[in-house]
Amino acid sequence: MMSKTQINIDIVSDVVCPWCVIGYGRLKTVLANFDTKFDVNIVWHPFELNPSMPKEGENLRQHLSKKYGTTIEGSIRARAMLTEEGKKVGFTFNYFDEMKMLNTHQCHQLLHWAKESDLQNQLAEALFEHFFGNRGTFTEPELIHIVEKVGLNSLQAQSVLANNSYSEEVKLIEEHWHQRGIHGVPLFIFNGEQALSGAQEIATFERVLNQYLNRDY
Repeated sequence: MMSKTQINIDIVSDVVCPWCVIGYGRLKTVLANFDTKFDVNIVWHPFELNPSMPKEGENLRQHLSKKYGTTIEGSIRARAMLTEEGKKVGFTFNYFDEMKMLNTHQCHQLLHWAKESDLQNQLAEALFEHFFGNRGTFTEPELIHIVEKVGLNSLQAQSVLANNSYSEEVKLIEEHWHQRGIHGVPLFIFNGEQALSGAQEIATFERVLNQYLNRDY
């Protein structure tokens, strides 16, 4: 049996970013096709699109209108298109009129903490699903419930949230990406050397992965 090629993929992302969901979904589709060829290690890195967002959040349409000048018609079109792209990768976007843009700092603290386990990926997926699929918010009880659902230690998670244990580390990592000129997400970095910005097409991910298969190490 041939040994698999080891590949590390760093994903810089925010849990309220729909294109991060779609880009990751496309990557996952490709990785499933390469399952016998790669041994994949994915690490999620924090990027807050709205670090100054208050805890109670802000109506998503109003937020996008203020930030990008998005009209109601534009919002309706965008949500329909995102929902369609989500379906293609098996993800359900469940948009609704009262949906809010939320502060994600605590989510990123939990994701950073979960890096020590082998469940960080499952936590990232569960946070996406909670926000976009289940119309959830990021109250402490909801976050603890998600943590339990993926099999992480809820008491440790409560401690992380109560003490803001990883707040400074998360901010430092975000500052690192800003200093490298990263102003939007998702960003996918392969073996620390090749970066793809945005929700790339499936064919693009395939091309990059094939380059790693065809190398002589």
